[in-house]
Amino acid sequence: MNMVRMQQKVSEAEWQARVDLAACYRLVAHYGWTDMILTHLSARVPDTVGAPDGECFLINPMGYMFHEITASSLVKVDLDGNIRSETNNEINAAGFTIHSAVHGARPDATCVMHLHTDDGVAVSAQAHGLLPVTQTAMIIGANLAYHDYEGIALDLDERERLVANLGDSNVMILRNHGTLTCGPSVASAFYSMFTLERACTMQVRALSGGTKLNMPSDTAIQTVQNQVSGGNLSLANKAWPALLRMLDAQDPSFRN
Repeated sequence: MNMVRMQQKVSEAEWQARVDLAACYRLVAHYGWTDMILTHLSARVPDTVGAPDGECFLINPMGYMFHEITASSLVKVDLDGNIRSETNNEINAAGFTIHSAVHGARPDATCVMHLHTDDGVAVSAQAHGLLPVTQTAMIIGANLAYHDYEGIALDLDERERLVANLGDSNVMILRNHGTLTCGPSVASAFYSMFTLERACTMQVRALSGGTKLNMPSDTAIQTVQNQVSGGNLSLANKAWPALLRMLDAQDPSFRN
């Protein structure tokens, strides 16, 4: 859909959400976190919160690579699965299950990200999960939840168990499946995912080294968790404009 046409059809708040989420898709492509046309990111449409005709979120059209996603191409869907934007595209059914679950249960979750990276899935398949073996893992581990594997996320009944396991955490490992983050902004969810994915990569590399790991003391782990108890919103807000500048320099078409 033409950018001017879509931008004229939606509110300023929705357009900004579309631009931010499209940027997030491009960043996932930039960092090599894609799984071809699979996995999904979503963002709540701000001015549908509390709307009488139902709350909506934005998600990718099925069949597009992440580097192709633009603000106009994102699909608006409500929590019942009804597509509420002008589009010829479908959405990923498993994506709807996961994202509708979190958006429906967590009013604070403006953005939800779910990935199947090699290292994220590798750690999700390890019985001990994410080990506090690096500072990065200790930072993200203070807020980490787990959800056991139940099969491809097509059963809407799984939503209740998924959000129960997530609780008030913004970071979760889906066992034998992948990673998930959420947050009060696209920037916050992305920053959490960046930290989680790096922690997983560091763990995979450390375990592949063939030597005994040096585990920090419980006191050191607790110190780090106390130091990061305020969350990552401030750092995310500082990093996000720099990330957008990088995308604009590479290819600003995500804004279309």
